[in-house]
Amino acid sequence: MFINQQISKLLIFLLFFNIFSSIAQTVEDVPLNNIVINEIPKPVSSLIFEDFSGNEINLKDYRGNLIILNFWATWCAPCKKEMPSLDILYQDESFKNLQIFAVNVEKPNTLKTKKFFNNLSIKKLNIFFDSNLNLVKGFKLRGVPTTVLINKKGEEFAKILGEVDFQNKKFVKWLSKYD
Repeated sequence: MFINQQISKLLIFLLFFNIFSSIAQTVEDVPLNNIVINEIPKPVSSLIFEDFSGNEINLKDYRGNLIILNFWATWCAPCKKEMPSLDILYQDESFKNLQIFAVNVEKPNTLKTKKFFNNLSIKKLNIFFDSNLNLVKGFKLRGVPTTVLINKKGEEFAKILGEVDFQNKKFVKWLSKYD
């Protein structure tokens, strides 16, 4: 009887230890306080948006790449603050399969968006538009900036709500696991 109680206590201890260490590990792995990581990545359907010239871009054509969809607007102060760090991330040559789409959610205005990028000295990022709101609806966006992370299998594995420093070392290290 005494041995059974000891075994039961040991099993309960191990169960709680396992649960709490899992929780601690999960918190430790989250690189930002405003990121939502999907336990089970969500498949992304074929979504159409436009490049700067108005040509259609289909998200499914970029499977096999780590995709960052960053949704922004010219009037958004946090978007303005984070855009240079996103541009620097895109220039990081240690990422071999990174594709970044900076998607403006306003009515397409090439002069206004180009001026926004020029004022921030953006070098590598290109401007994209979502004039039919396919991406906004598909990802159920509630505001800008919002960044959606899509793995090589074409699945949304995380979403960043609000501003982020894309040069945050912990974030870059975490993101590189998906490259």
